[in-house]
Amino acid sequence: MCGMPAPSLPGGGVVRTGGDDRTGVRAVDHRGTGDPGDLRARNEYRGDAGTIGAARDAAAAYATALQVTSPAATPDARDNLLLVVSELVTNAVRHAPGRCALELSHQPGAVVVEVSDTSSRPPRFRPADFTGGGGFGWPLVHRLAAEVNVVVRAGGKDVRVLLPW
Repeated sequence: MCGMPAPSLPGGGVVRTGGDDRTGVRAVDHRGTGDPGDLRARNEYRGDAGTIGAARDAAAAYATALQVTSPAATPDARDNLLLVVSELVTNAVRHAPGRCALELSHQPGAVVVEVSDTSSRPPRFRPADFTGGGGFGWPLVHRLAAEVNVVVRAGGKDVRVLLPW
């Protein structure tokens, strides 16, 4: 698994970790204005099984950096962010061939999670399969999110989730 980058601080810098052939480029970028809305992370991945852990690590690094300028409103906010990122990226790896991307950003009171993949099929609710077939993640994302949007575009889709922060 990739190591987590150190959190960025208000007023400065770019924190980056090198990608590898399996997971792609990871970066946490603080634009330096001191405004928490300026903290963004975009991560691109090959879409294999290692992608899920790397995306969760990137989300954890993002949450740590965001805490510096915009502490979470609830103790569960960080865990909810990691869970939603894990579920969305898992869906991308399982149901869309090829590369995927994770983008994280902040707006007042919320973190925006966007996962882009190569499938034009939107996620759907389906009965839970207790024998290991899934069906739990999409309802969980909806339960935790303030808002969920899916945009189908040429070459795939973008799933955008607004999580309370």
